[in-house]
Amino acid sequence: MSMQDNILSTRARRRPPGEPRSGEGAEVRVVLEDNRIASLVFGQFDENLAHIERRLGVRTTANGNQVQIKGAPDAVEQARRALSLFNTRIKEGRELTLGDVDGAIAEAVAQGSLFPAAVDAGKGAFDQIVTRKRGPVKARSANQHLYLQLLKRCELTFAEGPAGTGKTWLAVGHAVALLEQGVVSRMILSRPAVEAGENLGFLPGDMREKVDPYLRPVYDALFDFMDARHVERGLQTGMIEIAPLAFMRGRTLSNAVILLDEAQNATSVQMKMFLTRLGEGSRMVVTGDPTQIDLPGGQKSGLIEAIDLLKAVEGIGHVAFEHGDVVRHDLVRRIVQAYEAAGKSPRGKPVPEKG
Repeated sequence: MSMQDNILSTRARRRPPGEPRSGEGAEVRVVLEDNRIASLVFGQFDENLAHIERRLGVRTTANGNQVQIKGAPDAVEQARRALSLFNTRIKEGRELTLGDVDGAIAEAVAQGSLFPAAVDAGKGAFDQIVTRKRGPVKARSANQHLYLQLLKRCELTFAEGPAGTGKTWLAVGHAVALLEQGVVSRMILSRPAVEAGENLGFLPGDMREKVDPYLRPVYDALFDFMDARHVERGLQTGMIEIAPLAFMRGRTLSNAVILLDEAQNATSVQMKMFLTRLGEGSRMVVTGDPTQIDLPGGQKSGLIEAIDLLKAVEGIGHVAFEHGDVVRHDLVRRIVQAYEAAGKSPRGKPVPEKG
C-alpha cells in the first residue's frame, strides 16, 4: 500500500484531574510513502493540515512523512479519510488546491452519514463528471454529490442557492459530458437578459455581441470544460447555442441538454414558456439564487414559483445549496453567511421579527 494508517489508540484516554473535557479521545498516525508525497499532501507550510484542524477540530503534528492526529474519535477518522483522499489525488498526478482540500474534507465527513458502509476513500465516494479537457471533476460537498446524481437521473433538475456553490459550473460540465458521450446532439445555454442594477443602454454590434455581456459567465464555464476551438466550431455548426431566454419562445427542443442560468430573474410567464420547450430525448437544468432577484417592479420570480408548484411532480429533481456548499473561495462562504445572518431568508425575503 502507498499509504499506511497506524492506529496508536482509538480508545478514550483517561482524563487527568482538572483537565477540561475537550472531546479528545483518539490518536492516529498516518504514514505516507515518502517525504516528497508528504510535503504535497500536507501543503506549503503544512497549510492543508492547518485547514483540517480548523474544519474538523483536531490537532495534527507532522514529522517527515508522518502526521499524528489527535481529537474526538469521529473527527480523527474524518481527518484520516481526508488525508487518504489528498494522497490519492497527489498519486494520480493532479493538483491539490484549497478547493480540493475543502472538497476532500467534506467528502470524508459525509462518508460517515451518506455512505454508512464506507470505511475508506474510494468506497462511497462523491459523484463526478468527466470531460475530455478537464478529466474527472468530483463533487466537493454532499449537496454537490446529490446535484450530480439528480442531473444524471432526472430529465428536469432545479438547483437553487448562493453564489459560488457550483450550480452553473457543474451544470455546464454535465452538459458538455452528455454532448461528448453522444447522449444528446446539441447543447443550449440560456439566461434572462435582466440587468443587475446597472443600465447598460444600447450596446453596439450584432445580436451575439449585444447579448454576450449577459451570457459571459456561461461562456466562462464552457471554456473551462471544452477547448476554445471546439467551442467555436460548436457555435458555428449550431451544436452549441447560447441565447437569451426570450429567444426560446415557440421552439421544441429535442435531443438536447438545455440550461437556464440566473433563473431567479425569469418571470412566471417566461419560466412556464421555457419549461414547456422540453422535447423528446432532452434534459433540462434550471439554476438560480432566490436572494438575488433583479426583476423590476417587485415581479414574482418564476424560479421560486416553479419550484413550489413542481416539487411533487415525478421525474423532477431539486437541490437547495447553502452557504456551507460555497466552493469558490472561503471568504465568499463567510460573506454569504453574513448576509444570511443579517436578516435575509433563503427566498430573499426579510425574516419576520420574533415577537
